[in-house]
Amino acid sequence: MKLAIAQIDPTVGDLTGNAQQILAAAQSAAEQGATLLLTPELSLCGYPPRDLLLRPGFIQQMQTVVEQLACDLPKGLTALVGLAQLNPEAGKKGQKPLYNSMALLENGTLKTVFHKRLLPTYDVFDEDRYFESGNVPNHFHLGDGNSSLHIGVTICEDLWNEDDFWGQRAYEVNPTAEVVAAGVDLVVNLSASPFTVGKQTLREKMIAHATRQHNCPIVYVNQVGSNDDLIFDGCSVAIDRQGVLVSRCHGFEPAVQVVEYDPTQQNLMPGTVAPLLATPEAEIWSALVLGVKDYSRKCGFSKAVVGLSGGIDSALVVAIATAALGPDNILGVLMPSPYSSDHSISDAEKLAHNLGIATQTLPIGNLMADYDNTFKDFFSGTAPGVTEENLQSRIRGNLLMAIANKFGHLLLSTGNKSEMVVGFCTLYGDMNGGPAVIADVPKTQVYNLCHWLNQSPPSDHPLGLIERNNNSEIIPNNILTKPPSAELRPDQVDQDSLPAYDILDDILERLIQHHQSASDIVAAGHDPNVVKRIVHLLARAEFKRRQAPPVLKVTDRAFGLGWRMPIASRWPT
Repeated sequence: MKLAIAQIDPTVGDLTGNAQQILAAAQSAAEQGATLLLTPELSLCGYPPRDLLLRPGFIQQMQTVVEQLACDLPKGLTALVGLAQLNPEAGKKGQKPLYNSMALLENGTLKTVFHKRLLPTYDVFDEDRYFESGNVPNHFHLGDGNSSLHIGVTICEDLWNEDDFWGQRAYEVNPTAEVVAAGVDLVVNLSASPFTVGKQTLREKMIAHATRQHNCPIVYVNQVGSNDDLIFDGCSVAIDRQGVLVSRCHGFEPAVQVVEYDPTQQNLMPGTVAPLLATPEAEIWSALVLGVKDYSRKCGFSKAVVGLSGGIDSALVVAIATAALGPDNILGVLMPSPYSSDHSISDAEKLAHNLGIATQTLPIGNLMADYDNTFKDFFSGTAPGVTEENLQSRIRGNLLMAIANKFGHLLLSTGNKSEMVVGFCTLYGDMNGGPAVIADVPKTQVYNLCHWLNQSPPSDHPLGLIERNNNSEIIPNNILTKPPSAELRPDQVDQDSLPAYDILDDILERLIQHHQSASDIVAAGHDPNVVKRIVHLLARAEFKRRQAPPVLKVTDRAFGLGWRMPIASRWPT
């Protein structure tokens, strides 16, 4: 019996468009001889729908669309489609208004509905805000007589409670164990699991453990694409009862892939196994390119504008944008000041040449002088300092926003995670725009990505089609080797204000990723005064991060929905 994985890229709220994607996948599945189509969690409305779920009309329309979809499916094909369903017991004993569900569509009708059992409320997840937990194991029979297949249905988090794997149990029930106890031949898991670096390896280890633990094969189907700050990598897999990977879809792209269950062997058969990306840099690159591409498309933008400083951050962002949208759709804007070095201008121009993008130069010296003249009397008797430096960034931010408004371009913010942590960024200046493309990428990883981009074979990344210069560099070497600088005053470099980035990023990883205390970080070998200062800067910059553009998430601990720190606070050390 053949089952088809529909690794689709839904747009949140686009019920008609998402139904069309599901129907196209169904037609492909039918042509490949599949009996059952598997779609991701909340595939009909897209994940995460957030407060769209509070709109009664949205839920009603979802029901109408799924019923029509059942009628439109190819004959002989059954489908599991993700949607939100009304809870008829809502309001009784505090029950939530909705269920996170999978609808079983068969023979032109909505035959039954299965409800998600485990509702995550950590990191970016807030499902308990909307949904009630299902309270019974989900399973059904596909086919009749000798060809019947007994299938257990789990939804995303339902699979993530294997205490033997994690060493602890996060929820009281284990939905996988319960459906296996019901005598199923096969378990399917329909997911919308966001990407983070290295997560797919963890997923596959966890699923393989579960198949061996329960002596039951599992087919895992994941959403692909990007919705706001979340990126979904797909990488759907099928793993047999021995824990052997028998099928994997390519990451970061839609797919319809068929896996086969052999009832005589009571197991999944070997199929197509797409390779995983080889390095963290390849994963991050692919995720960010997809993030920019989908953010632009789903928000109605076809062109983007990026401020080019000649520095490494804007270089990486404009390279990502070029890969995502194409060189003809990118405008790089150079905005030199009296403090800009000649090499910053020439480096930015060389980068633009390497990428094949258009540029515009808008010097800001006269605008700076106008601001100085305006504030001359008011600022009289004060020394020039950070205020004047920030004005330069805000002038540039205003120019970029004007271009974005005038021509309908999407302005891409270029700050990295290390800067966002310590507040080394300017509100209404370099923080303007959306999305913040690399604001979840530490500075040291920015360098790693740029070196990888220059050194990797063209087939490894979407910029492979761009004609490179004779030494094959994309990011000019001088950008990679010069000391990083905001160039807001003469001879300024970042290390005037911050520790070396390898030190800073190690401290930040310990603070943010691993929740270590200041004393733990000092015990690991860091200078106590440096650690104390970084903790202080992290807390003080919270008001900036609250106003930042959406941050494309690539790590386990990104700024945005998964970071819920108070602004007015005193952080314990």
